[in-house]
Amino acid sequence: MGKITIRVPNKDFFVNEANKSLRTNLGFCGKDKKVITFTSYSPGEGKSTTVINLALSLTDIHQKVLIIDADLRKSSLMHKLKAVGIEKGLSHYLSRQARVEDVIYETNVKNLDMMFSGPFPPNPAELLGSQLFGMTVTSLKEYYDYILIDTPPIGSVIDAAVVAEKSDGAIIVIESGAISHKLEQESIKQLEKTGCPILGVILNKVKNIGKAYYD
Repeated sequence: MGKITIRVPNKDFFVNEANKSLRTNLGFCGKDKKVITFTSYSPGEGKSTTVINLALSLTDIHQKVLIIDADLRKSSLMHKLKAVGIEKGLSHYLSRQARVEDVIYETNVKNLDMMFSGPFPPNPAELLGSQLFGMTVTSLKEYYDYILIDTPPIGSVIDAAVVAEKSDGAIIVIESGAISHKLEQESIKQLEKTGCPILGVILNKVKNIGKAYYD
């Protein structure tokens, strides 16, 4: 396992409180919900940032967390975290070019490990649907309290549904006012077909329209 330094995003009081609420709600889903797939309908809805912030919130209460960047097509996690020195990623591992210990990185945040996506492969859905990926996620559950998997938007490609089949639950991130109710329902229906429990929906980028404390 390598070691890397990541840049922790600055969060204001309200963002911190929102993530504490999300953390608490996730806890109420049950201890058996350890592997969580995150997706959205379209790019730019804040899915990857939500995964990072939730992971940081979980480490605050001494939970051991692994983030798996399963967006093998157009990942943004490495850029968002300003991570450097990543030699091997998930695509290397799933194509059997690396061992699992070669693609998990310990970060400067206590209790937070990362598995980045690696280079773009020609067959991302096939790799994510492989028996190797499912077996690996199952084995990693023994070492982590939570495994948060960042996947591509479900409105664009099938990858999120493929990963959800190997997860204990799924969460959809929706940007407020960005997509129609019909498209939101399509996202939910696609995940329901996998048999993976949908734990909830996160409404993101909600505008603060007042100055009162509870706005």
